[in-house]
Parts: sequence; C-alpha cells; structure tokens
Amino acid sequence: MKLTFLGTGTSQGVPVIGCQCEVCRSEDRRDKRLRTAAMLEVEGKRIIIDAGPDFRYQMLRENVTHIEAILLTHEHKDHTGGLDDVRAFNFVDYPIIHTTHIYANEPTIASIRHDFHYAFAQDKYRGVPEIELHTIEESTPFVVSGIEITPIVGRHSERFRSTGFRFGELAYITDMNHIDATEIEKLKGVRVLVINALRWEPHSSHFSVEEALQIINQVSPERAFLTHMSHRIGLHREASARLPKGVELAYDGLTIDIN
Repeated sequence: MKLTFLGTGTSQGVPVIGCQCEVCRSEDRRDKRLRTAAMLEVEGKRIIIDAGPDFRYQMLRENVTHIEAILLTHEHKDHTGGLDDVRAFNFVDYPIIHTTHIYANEPTIASIRHDFHYAFAQDKYRGVPEIELHTIEESTPFVVSGIEITPIVGRHSERFRSTGFRFGELAYITDMNHIDATEIEKLKGVRVLVINALRWEPHSSHFSVEEALQIINQVSPERAFLTHMSHRIGLHREASARLPKGVELAYDGLTIDIN
C-alpha cells in the first residue's frame, strides 16, 4: 500500500496570490503546496482522495493513466472543483468509456449533482464527464475494488462535516476541527495517520498543530503526517524542527509505503 500526497495546502494553496511572506516567496519545493488531495495505490489499483482545482495538474505530475474511484471528504470547492477533468479518464480509450465512481456522504453527493448538473442531465451533450455517484453510510465500512474502507466522521465547522477514511493500517483525515471519541476509537491500531493542521494558532474550522498532536497522541500511530497547511505554518524546515519525533509535515509529491 502506497500513499502519495498530491497536494498539502489550503483552499488558497501556497504561495497565496499576492502574498509576499517568506513562505510564499520560499524556493524550497516543500513550501509550495497545491490544494489538499492524495492518491492511494494498492496492487496496481488507484483511489484518489479529493479532486480540487489542481486535480488535472496533479494527475499529470504523477503520470496517472487510470483510477478506480474518487473518495470525497466533503463538498467544498478546494476538494471537488476539479471533477470535470475526470473526462480524460472517461474517454482515454474511446470508444470504450470508463465511468468514474465517486464515493461521498449525502450532502457532498447532493452538491456534486448541483455543481456538475450537466453530467447528470437526461439529454447530455457529448463529452461531459461520465460519473457514477455512490452515497456512503458514514457509520458503515464499504469496499472499492476489493479495498475495505472505514469512514471516520468529524466536524469541519458548525455547518459542515467531513469524512476521513481508514484503509487498514493507514488513516487519512482532513478539514476537521473536532472528532468524537467514538470516531477516534476507529483510528486505534493504525500505523500511519494523516491529519490536517492548518496553522499553529487555533482556527474555527480546522485543527491547529497542537490539536492535531492531541489526536495523534490518542491514536498512537508509528508515524503521523500533517497536511492541509496554510502559509502561516511557517517554512517547512523551521516548522518541522518544532514537531515531536514521529510527526512530520507532509509536502506535495511525498510518497509513503505502508507494508
């Protein structure tokens, strides 16, 4: 099992347009962050987690030629805005059409139907994305291409919730600022935990670094990676030095193997 970080930045990415802070001006590639997304690979099968506005470039950068499915954590545009580009996978072997299967909770599915309504029209015009939507029950594990996935439910804010995913010894969480104790129990036993940490200071809809570390301490994985970081996290080399042993800042293009 292999996880590739396709993007590790916030909704604005890093650098932020117009910003002249030292992080946004950094030449260190680890400080350049596309919108948060990841790719899981298991025995040649690829599952994408989130498809934001940078989805096309992320697929090209990683030389991805096929995917089995896309899992969406929630409905915000920095996690769904690139879904129109699944057309490339749909028609790469035309006239064979490869339908893209998308899995998400009910509010996210409703948002996709609204935002990409043309893909679900009764009289579709030629070349629109070929998408099949699957609503997941957040309390029930599900299977995609033989891979069992356990949903982890958390609160993104008072208005929104986000879904994390456990794949055996790996768990991936982003865009949360609260997880109930019952959901934390579902994370126990993972060897690798990925969790969002927007910045060092508290935030109303994302874990801070300290809050993420509290969750990591409760779960006790062998390794943990922070993702969905803003430019306020600081320079990668300096922020990394502030983290405890076993916890790392993820960066775009980082690949980890979970054997």
